[in-house]
Amino acid sequence: MVLPTLTNLADDALIALDNLTDRAANLVHPTVRLGVTGLSRAGKTVFISSLVHNLLNGGRLPLFEAARSGRISRVRLEPQPDDAVPRFQYEEHIRALVGERLWPDSTRAISQLRITLDYESASGWGRLWSPGRLSVDVVDYPGEWLLDLPLLGQDFSAFSQTTVALARSGVRSLLSAEWLGATALLDPRAPADEAAARRLADLFTRYLKACKSDERSLSTLPPGRFLMPGDLEGSPALTFAPLPNLPDGNAPKGSLWAMMERRYEAYKTHVVKPFFREHFARLDRQIVLIDALQAVNRGAEAVRDLERALGDVMACFRPGTTGFLSSLLTRRIDRVVVAATKADHLHHENHPHLEALTRRLVERAVKRIGMSGAGVEVMALASVRATREATVKQDGTELPVIVGTPMAGETIDGETFDGNRKTAIFPGDLPADPQALFEAAETGADGPLAPTLNFVRFRPPEMQAAGEELKLSIPHIRLDRALQYLIGDRLA
Repeated sequence: MVLPTLTNLADDALIALDNLTDRAANLVHPTVRLGVTGLSRAGKTVFISSLVHNLLNGGRLPLFEAARSGRISRVRLEPQPDDAVPRFQYEEHIRALVGERLWPDSTRAISQLRITLDYESASGWGRLWSPGRLSVDVVDYPGEWLLDLPLLGQDFSAFSQTTVALARSGVRSLLSAEWLGATALLDPRAPADEAAARRLADLFTRYLKACKSDERSLSTLPPGRFLMPGDLEGSPALTFAPLPNLPDGNAPKGSLWAMMERRYEAYKTHVVKPFFREHFARLDRQIVLIDALQAVNRGAEAVRDLERALGDVMACFRPGTTGFLSSLLTRRIDRVVVAATKADHLHHENHPHLEALTRRLVERAVKRIGMSGAGVEVMALASVRATREATVKQDGTELPVIVGTPMAGETIDGETFDGNRKTAIFPGDLPADPQALFEAAETGADGPLAPTLNFVRFRPPEMQAAGEELKLSIPHIRLDRALQYLIGDRLA
């Protein structure tokens, strides 16, 4: 879906120039730019680390055709092409996963890694030429940044109206009470006041953080940099907040309204637009990771919010194909994967149910924005498989269970785990038809939508490295299927 209102002619010219440069480089060095993002705690860092590690070390990837058929002769990391972008710290993340059995820190900023594959073409004609080579530039960025892109099509009044209306709905009305209460005491046409602006920005940020907390697990949280300010913390571009009930017309000069409006526009100009032009508009393929299990566990509002966020995410993409001439100036993401992570937290019998839930979330999201679902693949995966499956007998009945090491502090049936002891858990069942979950969500049901689901956080699996952390094959679920869809055609 094209985003015609998000850029002006100058932006389009710069994007076209970037694409021409990339296309010229592609003639000499074929490259695919793969965007990896996801909503909070979906496991972006773990996905990239496992993907790269299994490619480098010949991991078990039976559904990745080029690897299965032995056509890949060499895989290596190479210097990334964008010197101004931090390198994805692959080696550190692998040592944490394998050596310390710790999940790496979540994505806080953009990073990049280039992995290059030498391969033999699957066609006889292709083998007549020199051996093939494909570089995959993996671009890792927070999902919160992606959810900022729709702001480019909204002025301050529209942003305020949308954000305030959402803040007054459901559980958000409780979380936003202090912020909205403070705005009610201020006249937006009153003279600009730096102290008032800072107080409102602080209260608005606290509201967003409360929405993101584990207890709520809400997903629609722009502006994203309020949750991860980095070196922008304290800057005017992050010191604004939506204002409710703005009258029609223009903001009076020198007013609080005018100050907030100016800073909102600065946020779009200096934060959102550079990300769109320099990174997002240059992507070829994209994977979006979501934690659907967490949303189901948190209840109807979290599911509705995840669906809303997915709609916003899908509206940002431009899936489809272009002709040769138009592709020189514009770029389209022609393949998108939406993957529900942590499939290893369920028995494999429930994986089709998790996939059906994710497909339903995506279908409803793309329908809401009037977009075709073509070029969108849905799957359930685990980038690192932290559990194994087993069966136990209970009252003469065999139950399918998963076995793993719960993280320290996790509680099951009143028992708190220390992070060292393994246990077997019956994770429960998702409904085969996700319609039941959405019907409950639409009726405003409170609490978990699948009460029998026993969701527990596990430590990474124990793997005997013997000092060779960087050489192990990491277990996964359907990572190979994701690879095949995202880059398999480029290795044909």
